[in-house]
Amino acid sequence: MSDRPDAPTLFAWAGGAEALAKLTGVFYDKVLADPLLGPVFSGMSKEHPAHVAQFIGEVLGGPALYSRERSGHAGMISRHLGKMLDERKRARWMQLLLESADAVGLPSDAEFRSAFVAYIEWGSRLAVINSQPGATADADQPMPKWGWGVPGGPYRG
Repeated sequence: MSDRPDAPTLFAWAGGAEALAKLTGVFYDKVLADPLLGPVFSGMSKEHPAHVAQFIGEVLGGPALYSRERSGHAGMISRHLGKMLDERKRARWMQLLLESADAVGLPSDAEFRSAFVAYIEWGSRLAVINSQPGATADADQPMPKWGWGVPGGPYRG
């Protein structure tokens, strides 16, 4: 898929903004009911799932709504500062997100899921790092852009 010049973005392949909003809605319902993650997210705003859908959408090649409205990657990092996330919470977050992807019918083809899982693995590990004492949000950090299996991790296109 990635070697085709007419390949759709991961955002388009996933089903666009509507599919990602559905994903994050189902996902955060699971998170709030989860004994491990529920306390971490107990104070989240009702808009949080929509904001996360915008962020994921932008990373996957969709419109730059999160950057325009929520300060881009630095804005996302700042929301993790001091949260003291750990591997157990990260792994559970991953599990619930992938269960939610299946539940809402996100594409299950190997190419899409490989790229999607690569991004959420990378992003969730970054969230753990940025939740530890001393972490800061660099305002100049570019928004990650994820594609179809680009070697070397995220590309900035």
